[in-house]
Amino acid sequence: MRLLLGAISVLAVLCGGVSAAEAPKAFPKFEVDPLWPKQLPDAFIMGDLAGIGIDAQDHVWVITRQKTLDTTAYLGAEKMPPTSVCCRHAPAVIEFDPEGNFVQGWGGPYSPTDTKATFDWPDHEHGITIDYKGNVWICGNGKVADKGIDDNQCLKFSKAGKFLMQIGHSGKSKGSLDTENLNHPSQVAVWQKTNEVFISDGYVNRRVAVFDNDTGKFKRMWGAYGKAPDDKASRERSFDGPPPQQFNLVHGIKISNDGLVYVSDRQNNRIQVFTLEGKFVKEAFIHRDTRSISGTAYSLAFSADPEQRFLYDADLANFKVRVLDRQTLQEIPGSAFGHGGPYPGQFNQLHIIATDSKGNLYTTEANGARVQKWVYKGLSQ
Repeated sequence: MRLLLGAISVLAVLCGGVSAAEAPKAFPKFEVDPLWPKQLPDAFIMGDLAGIGIDAQDHVWVITRQKTLDTTAYLGAEKMPPTSVCCRHAPAVIEFDPEGNFVQGWGGPYSPTDTKATFDWPDHEHGITIDYKGNVWICGNGKVADKGIDDNQCLKFSKAGKFLMQIGHSGKSKGSLDTENLNHPSQVAVWQKTNEVFISDGYVNRRVAVFDNDTGKFKRMWGAYGKAPDDKASRERSFDGPPPQQFNLVHGIKISNDGLVYVSDRQNNRIQVFTLEGKFVKEAFIHRDTRSISGTAYSLAFSADPEQRFLYDADLANFKVRVLDRQTLQEIPGSAFGHGGPYPGQFNQLHIIATDSKGNLYTTEANGARVQKWVYKGLSQ
């Protein structure tokens, strides 16, 4: 009798018959669009991509590091006299429509925005966010010590590139407890209900910092577990045992529809979740045993359903986008996608990700001028 039951069990598995409790969870499926975006006009070429954001019209905004092209052989059209018909620095901020057409571009050291006397354009751009009012936020994480340049600021512009506000000032940071300056901030998230700006701050500082969206006035801050940030704490990475009590590298920040703040602690290979006031809710490690200096928690995006059931994590170290159950923060088996490489559907240096209202996913790479559109194809069966 036992042999018969065992045979039936094996047959059930072979035929795909498993209990509801054992059934794998469905997860979003994607297919890369190799023809998105379309060719830029005017012989423009992008540098390394420092961030991506989606506006209310599902237009896709990227920020490109113009200076990363300076050591390449691409810029023949800019030489005097020109040595070729291609290429020229694209503007630092570029807007695409949903079909991938170039809409506009502005900003950066090679295409000045407004007058630089009124603001500090970052030496090394990082992150771009379009808030609910349609304004564009960018930050920076660069430093040129011999010139006294140190990116301790984030900037806000109109969609047309008009300078509106600066939080922090280059070379002025006094550390993670400074309420006036940042220190190599990475990304911005804006919460409409309170009109507040949440900044992952960042590469040097070890905190989330919150400001008023209109005035730039400081509101509050917190570190890992909602505690005060401590710049003196060790940054030594831990791959097992008790979790680090301070952030290591605060690289990404997103706010869900239900008002939870999700923070990517890149070098600690983890995500932490907080209330809007900074109370710690939960955390999860993303392949914590990954020892690559790159880390596994780069940036986050939510699925487009109202409940935002799924959380996407950019795992640069392993060249993958990972799909998590947002409530449990557990990775869904079989859901990760991507592979290292230069071809469509592969990643060179997966960096910042974003989703649009239709559930499509967009990925950028910090090493190389590539943004890819991953078309949402529904849930797995």
